[in-house]
Amino acid sequence: MDSNVEFLEVPNELVEFIKTGSKFIIAGHKEPDGDCVGSQLALRSVLLRLGKEAIIYTAGPFKRTELKNFICQLSNHESDPDYLNRWSDGAKVIIVDCSGRERTGEIQDFLEKFPCAIIDHHAAVTHPPSTDEAPVYVDATSPSCTLLIYKLINALGLILTEEEATLLLFGLCTDTGFFRHLTEKNAAVFDITAILIRCGASPKKIFSIINGGKSLSSRILLGNILSKTESHFDGRLLLSFETLDEYNIFGYESRDTDSLNQLLVSVEGVEAVVIIRQESADYCTVSLRSIDKINVSQIAASFNGGGHKNASGLTMKGDITFVKQKMLEAFSAVFTV
Repeated sequence: MDSNVEFLEVPNELVEFIKTGSKFIIAGHKEPDGDCVGSQLALRSVLLRLGKEAIIYTAGPFKRTELKNFICQLSNHESDPDYLNRWSDGAKVIIVDCSGRERTGEIQDFLEKFPCAIIDHHAAVTHPPSTDEAPVYVDATSPSCTLLIYKLINALGLILTEEEATLLLFGLCTDTGFFRHLTEKNAAVFDITAILIRCGASPKKIFSIINGGKSLSSRILLGNILSKTESHFDGRLLLSFETLDEYNIFGYESRDTDSLNQLLVSVEGVEAVVIIRQESADYCTVSLRSIDKINVSQIAASFNGGGHKNASGLTMKGDITFVKQKMLEAFSAVFTV
């Protein structure tokens, strides 16, 4: 029996939303990752080829190592709000890789006055109903938002450029851990990947972008966090943390969450991993990863976070001790079922 996952078709309302618009603001979630940025840049390229005006407007920041090559393309016009207000008259908004304006950060108030479309692939959020003025294209079976942008490009009748193919594959590789998270049901993803490669995207170059360029301090910080790893629930959960002092010494740029999670989930018997980071005296961010049956997106959603079944995150007020206790309580409910 064919168990291959087929993606949802692009809503006609979204195609018309784009065709009838002349200028667009493309927004994503704050602290964007490669999938968000790849989706934004590829979509802007498409809109420009259609003769539209388009800018990327985002709260940022763009501090992930893999985004270095794209920062120059991610002008957000925050330094000139008067220009943005003049330019945006009659514009439409397309939000990618998140559920709505509330996840765009401090720019959400500005975006509220425009018609808004959503393109997203997250399942653990509630999206607004789709209308002509606010079309919603959400497909939780897609492992990345860039695959939905690929489907949209086809629906608009365009052929991929090499740059667009590279951006789409970059986002796909980011969200799938370079295909590590895919299963026997994802043959369609590899079909599309082959198309992207034929259009000029290089897996080798993208692997280098995602995994290269790390600083020595990032390796030292990685070692510090690994050395503090705690085992809970008979080894089914591993938990570690980064202190505020470490953050002040090593900075945001030294973080390498993907490598850290790869090392920890590879430990025999581990089903989930929690990394807590003290961002300030008042709050922490939490990275959640799991293998197979543990759905960390449900845990993240219970604390107003989000993400996927096996990779999610959240922000919580409090220090490491407080947040750690909350995480252990949440996982205790999961492991004792």
